[in-house]
Amino acid sequence: MAKKIMIDCDVGVDDALALILAFHSPELKVEAVTGVNGNVPIEMVFTNIQKVLSLIKPKKKPLIAKGADRPLMGQPLYAHSVHGKSGLGEATIEMEEGQEWWKSFAGSADQLITRFAYQFPGELTLIAIGPLTNLALAILRDPKGFKKLKEIVIMGGAVRANGNVTPFAEFNIFSDPLAAKMVLKSGLPMTLVPLDVTHQVCLTPSLIEERIMPMNNPFSEFTIDAIGYDVQSRRFRRETDFIYLHDPLAVGVVIKQDLVKKERLSLDIETEEGDHFGQILKTEGTPNIEVCLEVDSKGFLDLFLTKLG
Repeated sequence: MAKKIMIDCDVGVDDALALILAFHSPELKVEAVTGVNGNVPIEMVFTNIQKVLSLIKPKKKPLIAKGADRPLMGQPLYAHSVHGKSGLGEATIEMEEGQEWWKSFAGSADQLITRFAYQFPGELTLIAIGPLTNLALAILRDPKGFKKLKEIVIMGGAVRANGNVTPFAEFNIFSDPLAAKMVLKSGLPMTLVPLDVTHQVCLTPSLIEERIMPMNNPFSEFTIDAIGYDVQSRRFRRETDFIYLHDPLAVGVVIKQDLVKKERLSLDIETEEGDHFGQILKTEGTPNIEVCLEVDSKGFLDLFLTKLG
């Protein structure tokens, strides 16, 4: 039986790759995709969801919904320097006029989350690969409905690793720490996929040359353009030596749990303004969150590249 999932995302480059992985995996049945303000503004996120679905052309059209346009507190934070102005790096996707590879939900993302939780009680895995604002809004609006989710898998945070926005905080959690705190305290079964493991899985020039370019299909071409790989110079245009696969790993963990080694921890989020704002804190409470700390990097990359092809 394929696992029923929904994906809450802020479509930048690695979110797009995560969506491709999810829809190309018969182990998963993607019921819905919701957008949240994050890497780029919400209107751009929602357009990018539609663009990526137009590239994928899923056999079963998922419901899509637009979510929060700002964090619960404070101002939005964007990552254009990483994901480009459009959020999809240097990739372009043409959408055919009149052809929609999705079904639009009339309500908001938080309403769709609880609607599907009621529809599939105890069956639905929510994969959250952006800031957690939509999930927090779902908790505030309908805590009983939210509790009907089977589990949540979150790409976010840095537990024993350094952050990527500050020395202490990772982007998704830093973007809305109050929302993250609410979700972590929700009591639902939860798996955290932090920078500790996502920094162990990356695309390198050799992998691109040897595994991705020979595919020569729309998904390999999109990947090369989105991550900004220059096939002439054999270098990334962002002057880095590799590209992390943060969000695809969260999907990979749902497909094949034995890719990672986990440790059960009790965690909290620093929500006070200051140097440690958005930091994940280990607490003395009952350990209730499965934290991925080691990953079979080769196993995951083989999985990702096989599905890409």
